[in-house]
Amino acid sequence: MRDRPRFMTRRTLVLGVAVLGLSGLSQPKPTTGGFDVKIRLTFGEHTMTATLYDNASARDFASLLPLELEIKDFGSNEKIAYLPRKLTVEGHGPFSDERPYDLCYYMPWGNLAMFYADYKHPGLVRLGRFDDGFEALHVPGEFPLRIERIQ
Repeated sequence: MRDRPRFMTRRTLVLGVAVLGLSGLSQPKPTTGGFDVKIRLTFGEHTMTATLYDNASARDFASLLPLELEIKDFGSNEKIAYLPRKLTVEGHGPFSDERPYDLCYYMPWGNLAMFYADYKHPGLVRLGRFDDGFEALHVPGEFPLRIERIQ
């Protein structure tokens, strides 16, 4: 008797996806790897620093630095600043571990999103994380913003 070809069953597919962790379907885990870029954001009397993650969008953002932008309040949990052009979103994907003080890129509008409270939105690419000075994000108002690479 000849062996029949085996086809992947739904159970095998679900198990395989669970074991592999949907690796190709989600945003890569934040790493700095060989891309160890720190930035300084200054507005008013406030200075913040952040470390960029190693992803295509963060590298594209770093290529724009230094920048002179305007930072302003948006909603009740973030400040935003519009970039001079849209960033690449190659390799982006959803993430589920959102935390205050993440530095993100909002794909539909092409702006930076700097969160100081809980958030969740599918149109974001995480660029990095604030290291210090992030209390300044709680200061209400619009200010000129300078972003520069410090490392």
